[in-house]
Amino acid sequence: MASPSALNKITARRPRKAKSICLAFDETSEYQTCMENHAYCRHYIMAQYESYPELFPDELAEGFTFHGFYHSKKQDLMIRRIKLKANGEQYQLRPSFMMPYLIGRTQAMEKALYLRRWGVPFDALRYVFGRDPMFWYRAYVSLGRLSLVGTTIKDPDRLPSHVVADEKHTRHQGQKVYIPTTVAQECILGAEITQSAGEVALTAGYRVFRDEARTLQAHYAPETVNTDGWDSTQKAWKALFPLITILLCFLHFVLNIKNRCRSDKALLSVLQDKIWSVYHAENRAAFAQRLRRLGEWVAPRAMATTVKEKVLDLCRHAADFKHAYAHPGAYRTSNALDRLMDYQDRLLYTMQYFHGTLESASLYVRAMALVWNFHPYGQKTQAKYGFPASPFQQLNGFSYHRNWLENMMIAASLKRRNA
Repeated sequence: MASPSALNKITARRPRKAKSICLAFDETSEYQTCMENHAYCRHYIMAQYESYPELFPDELAEGFTFHGFYHSKKQDLMIRRIKLKANGEQYQLRPSFMMPYLIGRTQAMEKALYLRRWGVPFDALRYVFGRDPMFWYRAYVSLGRLSLVGTTIKDPDRLPSHVVADEKHTRHQGQKVYIPTTVAQECILGAEITQSAGEVALTAGYRVFRDEARTLQAHYAPETVNTDGWDSTQKAWKALFPLITILLCFLHFVLNIKNRCRSDKALLSVLQDKIWSVYHAENRAAFAQRLRRLGEWVAPRAMATTVKEKVLDLCRHAADFKHAYAHPGAYRTSNALDRLMDYQDRLLYTMQYFHGTLESASLYVRAMALVWNFHPYGQKTQAKYGFPASPFQQLNGFSYHRNWLENMMIAASLKRRNA
């Protein structure tokens, strides 16, 4: 039998279950009424449960009782507790106008955290908003403890059938590290730090996305993943999802050709017209035919050997590209991911990469992802493209709250990361 000390160590390694249900409340009147009136509070909770059951534990359907209050001296705020009849578990009802761990009011912090979307330094946040740099750093990094998939996707039916994956190269304490990143529907759904770009390390990095997705849908498996052709990336996705179809990024081949043809602008223009004509073929047969004709056109022509070899290499991968026609809606290029990697790159550069522990670095990149998923689009972007207010709203079709950070707090109800 294990000793008490050994049992304590085992218990300490278990992931802590989320016990905070976050709901939208109006602080001036509604919340105070819920604190004072049991009947009103019960009615409010059940109305929220009927509208948004995903914010509550499943066992709430069997009923609950009120289980006292918790008083925060720091915020001078009463927090209700409830106890589930099904299993006796207790949960606190945190209002969305309050941040996790009651470190501050959401409205007082949302502008500062929004500026992190643009890479504003923590010391600059101190100068404008007060507190100290470490307060803002801890508040930002704490967002990384939330589940990326569970917080961002609220309906299992909206889990993506097609994803894009690649590794962002960066540095930690001067050493090269990688961020296996998974993107779909304009949201970052996976971002972890690994110390290697080998198959084992990348499998562990991408596994976090799979595990978080399977908390929503037990047997979730995407149909396709678009990659840049790195062998370890493809093997990692095959290890995690054996039936997945690997699609090569067409754009990467085009860019490789372009990089070797910069000195001959006339040839580059002709090649790009022909190559993109191949890409826009309406069906698999037309694609194969156009690609074959491209190879026949290039083979006898006099041009730089490196350019010709890259074009013929594109033609040799015809079978890999044709898979996309069997999967309508699949990503045929990595452009959707490249745009979000530009966002990662800008923020990592502003902080001169990572200097703390690997754990804090991993939390940081996850926080970056969540801020992106919930940040409000600019008014010009919304007007020009007809976008909803945020990537979250664009994916889910609704928003819990008009304020982006309160919307995130509500979406994060019971969505603590299980690792």
